[in-house]
Amino acid sequence: MSEHIHKSTYSPDARDVIFTIPNALSLLRIITIPVVAWLISRHSMIPALIVFAFSAITDFLDGTLARKLNQVSKLGQILDPCADRLLILCTILALGVAGIIPWWMVIVVAARDVVMGIEILWLAQYGYGPLPVHFVGKAATALLMFSVVALVVADIGTGMPAHVLHLFALAVGIWGTVLYCLAGFIYLCQGSGVIRKELRSWRESRR
Repeated sequence: MSEHIHKSTYSPDARDVIFTIPNALSLLRIITIPVVAWLISRHSMIPALIVFAFSAITDFLDGTLARKLNQVSKLGQILDPCADRLLILCTILALGVAGIIPWWMVIVVAARDVVMGIEILWLAQYGYGPLPVHFVGKAATALLMFSVVALVVADIGTGMPAHVLHLFALAVGIWGTVLYCLAGFIYLCQGSGVIRKELRSWRESRR
């Protein structure tokens, strides 16, 4: 799988610029993440949904504006996936603190992201950008995002409908966690193949 990863995984029109409108929106989205997590942990679910909706809007706008304004940047292509991972990690942690999901889900998601973070930093030492997004990773992110929103909504409601929604959202979250780990394994295989290749090249150059 490693043969599909190149020194530059950015799109051809990505520019090496920092100060752009899409990058500002991505940074703003990252800033809202601890706010959402704090609100969820305090069971302030309606404000959390409002801030979460604002974050989702900025997520849509940064990609759209980057293409329309020709402001696709290398920094933006790093900030966007980082924001998604931070949002998942922080909201899952907040749901664990609030007692809405089991702690094993928090630990699994956090461990996966720590491993991925180490791999990304290791790859960066050899000049590689972020790994290409796999469809399993996209599916996992979508399921986890849906689960978070549904769990927050279920916590607002009362009675049997809220209980059923909670159980459904928790099931979706568990499936999302499984796919999240599967995607992590795929990325780990891709990255380790590249790292082994670079290490072989380094050893050969030392001979």
